[in-house]
Amino acid sequence: MSLLAPATLMRQRLLTLALAGLGVAVFWLLNLPLPFLFGPLSASLLAALLGARLRGFGQISVAARTILGVAVGASITPALVGQLPQMAASVALIPIYVAVIALVGVPFFHRVCGFDKATAWYAAMPGGLQDMVIFGTEAGGDPRALSLIHATRVLIVVSIAPAILTLGMAAELTNPIGQPAADLPLHEMALMVVAALVGWKGGERIGLFGASILGPMIVTAILSLLGLIHARPPAEGILFAQFMIGIGIGVGYVGITLAEFRKDVLAGVAFVLVLAALAAGFTEVVVFFGLADPREAFLAFAPGGQAEMTVLAIVAGADLGFVVVHHLVRIFFVITCAPLAARLVVRRR
Repeated sequence: MSLLAPATLMRQRLLTLALAGLGVAVFWLLNLPLPFLFGPLSASLLAALLGARLRGFGQISVAARTILGVAVGASITPALVGQLPQMAASVALIPIYVAVIALVGVPFFHRVCGFDKATAWYAAMPGGLQDMVIFGTEAGGDPRALSLIHATRVLIVVSIAPAILTLGMAAELTNPIGQPAADLPLHEMALMVVAALVGWKGGERIGLFGASILGPMIVTAILSLLGLIHARPPAEGILFAQFMIGIGIGVGYVGITLAEFRKDVLAGVAFVLVLAALAAGFTEVVVFFGLADPREAFLAFAPGGQAEMTVLAIVAGADLGFVVVHHLVRIFFVITCAPLAARLVVRRR
């Protein structure tokens, strides 16, 4: 079957799975970093740009994110709660960080790149890809452009961040991601499964933003604080989450046209350079005042997706609690304040 030939949904997903598995094998054999993340990402991205009819895995991909939610929740311990006052100063910089991004990004996308105001506003917001596409579409923006711009942001940040960590900060991306399933108590793994399902579906029921990650995180955090869970999900589960995240980023470029590449993707690339400069500036401030080590500060202010930054924090051996608290505040601030602020500058349609 030609990569460009029409295919059924099942064939598209089998092709996607085969290419992703091939990507893992190539990265593994070449001893490249994070093979279960970058292998599927690279293979599916390349195939999508070549015109392959790839297809994501829907609810399976969403379910994979619940594993990372459980991993984050398990890191919320009484010791971490005791450290929250020490994070207050750096966390207070997050609203300023988001405001500066908006002040720079909205004019960039509207006046320089020529997007309408609704698309420009939500293209500039450093929130989750799905949330920004949904909010932007409701405000009258272009969902395809928003999807490509945010996918490009996540792709570049996830691709470059490991190099910055290893080459610029001498970090090793070899930290154990978790214990093998065989080494974890069965009752704790059962509690993790319950926390993932209850948090995910319960979060969706009450309209929680980012329910697939935040819901399991909240439920697992409660179990962790009660002393019922003492470890992250098994390594196999976190590798599966990496695998599905890699595929998800790559298939976001399926069906891209040359016109979309020249306008949407290149605009996303240019804006990532702006974000990188802003993130570097805030990271330097945090490190200069001794609020965090360079590794934690960099990961806390990196403008990537919450799931992707969680993976990098785990493999880099960073303080997961510190990194996640800052990303949660950023996402919460964007999700709650962006739609309100958008009404002041975007004429509702």
